[in-house]
Amino acid sequence: MLARRQYVRFAFYKVDPVWRRLPAEEQAEQKLELADVIRSFNRRMLMRPYSLMGTRADSELLLWQIAETPDAFTEMSTAIARTRMGGYLNIAYSFFSQTKRSVYEIRGVEDATEEEERLVIDPSEAKYLFVYPFIKTRPWYKLSHHARQGIMDEHIEVGRKYPSIRLNTTYSFGIDDYEFIVAFETDEPSDFLDLVQELRETESSLYTLQDTPLFTCTNMRLEDALDSLGGPAIAVPLSETVAREVWVEVCPLSEFLPGQTRTVFLEGKMVGLFNIKGELYAINNRCSHARGPLCEGTINEDECSVICPWHYGKFDIKTGAAIDGVVRKPVETYKVDVRDGMIYVGTTIDGAAE
Repeated sequence: MLARRQYVRFAFYKVDPVWRRLPAEEQAEQKLELADVIRSFNRRMLMRPYSLMGTRADSELLLWQIAETPDAFTEMSTAIARTRMGGYLNIAYSFFSQTKRSVYEIRGVEDATEEEERLVIDPSEAKYLFVYPFIKTRPWYKLSHHARQGIMDEHIEVGRKYPSIRLNTTYSFGIDDYEFIVAFETDEPSDFLDLVQELRETESSLYTLQDTPLFTCTNMRLEDALDSLGGPAIAVPLSETVAREVWVEVCPLSEFLPGQTRTVFLEGKMVGLFNIKGELYAINNRCSHARGPLCEGTINEDECSVICPWHYGKFDIKTGAAIDGVVRKPVETYKVDVRDGMIYVGTTIDGAAE
């Protein structure tokens, strides 16, 4: 499993109405400055922006953040507060949690893939995200583990009836006011409504103490999410975009020696960087089978391959190809460049036509 758990933060913001009365030019400048500051943390964390305009009155913007240390959250929050627009952004809610293996067995699967996926948060491109904090009643914890497993079996079985919905469960025991923070990704809100309604009829719902507030969020590009707050648009329409390269600075080459690995965050993906006998390679760090952390796997430098630490699945580090074991799909590869002694990892983003 992962050597370190992931830290997760859901930061919900609401704009002070005074900001919307600023001159249009000032609004645009502030949004551009804020976007640049937020993007500067892309190499430190996975971050997805969402809009809540039209779905809630008390929150308008969500920044879903996943990092290997909570220090990144503190630093980004401070950086946002120092921007001009930061003076008009009020934090409506902030939920802090960690990933953790469930104490309940996910029955009816051939291997532990479904369970191990819960150890890592890797946001999809689903259009909608539903987030809420969750607390169980004290009588729930007085039940035997066997009794709770039986109740959860029913809960899990209902969830499997809605394959279009992807669940991310994180834990807040002792580090925030709640016990769990759950986030559901889907392209169809009505599926989530039906799921929640059906779950109300299960026995596990009798042991729910709190599962509000509930946030309905729409996945957007960062500039689009900021534009949804008001003021003149700063986002470039998709019809006008062209293919472009995106690079992130990693570290000096002198600090990344042969045999070492490192994780890098690039455009919402966790990238694994490998130094194999002095040659640098970058692939998606999440195994295509169960999203295991490839940087923590077993490396064969002679054949330039890595074996996922969760299951026996081998990948070619040069090409990302799946070459042995349970894996069938390749992982993405990324560009690596060294400029003035500094390592950069990059990718090409294709233009999109409407």
